[in-house]
Amino acid sequence: MRYGEATVTVVDPRSYMTYQPFLPEAAAGNISPRHVVVPLRRVLPKAEVLTGRVTTIDQDRKVATVSPLVGEAYELPFDYLVVALGAVSRTFPIPGLAEQGIGMKGIEEAIGLRNHVLEQLDKADSTTDEEIRRKALTFVFVGGGFAGAETIGEVEDMARDAAKYYKNVSREDMRFILVDAADKILPEVGPKLGKYGKEHLEGRGVEVYLSTSMDSCVDGHVVLKNGLEVDSNTIVWTAGVKPNPVLSRYGLPLGPRGHVDCEPTLQVKGTDYIWAAGDNAQVPDLVGRKAGNENAWCPPNAQHALRQARVLGDNVLSGMRGFPQKDYSHANKGAVAGLGLHKGVAMIVMGKMKIKLKGRLAWYMHRGYHGLAMPTWNRKIRVFADWTLGMFLKREVVSLGAIETPREEFYEAAKPAPVASAPKEKTEEKAKAS
Repeated sequence: MRYGEATVTVVDPRSYMTYQPFLPEAAAGNISPRHVVVPLRRVLPKAEVLTGRVTTIDQDRKVATVSPLVGEAYELPFDYLVVALGAVSRTFPIPGLAEQGIGMKGIEEAIGLRNHVLEQLDKADSTTDEEIRRKALTFVFVGGGFAGAETIGEVEDMARDAAKYYKNVSREDMRFILVDAADKILPEVGPKLGKYGKEHLEGRGVEVYLSTSMDSCVDGHVVLKNGLEVDSNTIVWTAGVKPNPVLSRYGLPLGPRGHVDCEPTLQVKGTDYIWAAGDNAQVPDLVGRKAGNENAWCPPNAQHALRQARVLGDNVLSGMRGFPQKDYSHANKGAVAGLGLHKGVAMIVMGKMKIKLKGRLAWYMHRGYHGLAMPTWNRKIRVFADWTLGMFLKREVVSLGAIETPREEFYEAAKPAPVASAPKEKTEEKAKAS
């Protein structure tokens, strides 16, 4: 784009982008949380970044209504629009889930999960009440896809390391449970590697329950459809994602699952000035359709989102200048998943050949792929530096749970001291004297 040709405005409720494949490693303390996010104002110095939410879009007037962090909402005119809101956790009306569940869609949740798990070890180590200990040391994860399997693998690894520093807590005292409604975990890497992943987790003491779901978790009392009931302070929900529900207020054509319906060029159907990409877009998978699957759509993962962004940027420029646009087409390169330090699975697609790896080599593939895919060289270097230091230094296992309420201690100190009441005997003496 030539200087002065256009003004780019980015509206987002957060002032940074999160590289979500690294959330499990951030939760386990392998990567510093700040290295998983990319500050928008730093990497987009020539763009206008507004911290807020787009609540409605008037397509006739080409105006978006922006609700900022503070102050009243205002209208923001545009000539061209890109919709890339991503996805949110897909939840169900399960009793207790909203109150007890912990998601894994943002860096805040990853940090919170890490602090929460270590805090449970602190609780269990400091009490002799077996019921409290059992509830604190039971960890339930719902969802066996990438997010669920990777998170439970990383967190179990971290808890195992942390237990070495507790006198009254051992790995044998802990109970890790993985639940999925499907009949396998890690479906993205194929049935054989998925089976290996399940057996690997079970070999580490993780209970894996497939073809079942959670009926309720009120007050931490987890009830599964298969009849199992446990009490747990930690219920992690990673059972899939769905498009941001605010899309329904934009007046855009949506697919059956709520995604913005797009042409292969990433243009929103029926428009010539709106594009969409990433997890909130329903984009035809041209490679899959050429292979005979007429209903193939690009899955919501980082592999497609990063590549769609490049095509979308070129197509927006082409649209501005009146040039033909390019279809998005990408053949699946495979999938990689980490299951803790030195453990993983990987399926690499090379033409018609699929290479399946497991164990340490697959773990190297996982780190190598995502490390190179991490946006900006600044963040790539910081992530690889974290991994390098982790080879020589022990994992940090300190809980910073108070970070969620940082003002509580100051508030207690700043409260006015209670007025001491006069002793009863002196009060009676004063009454007699009067």
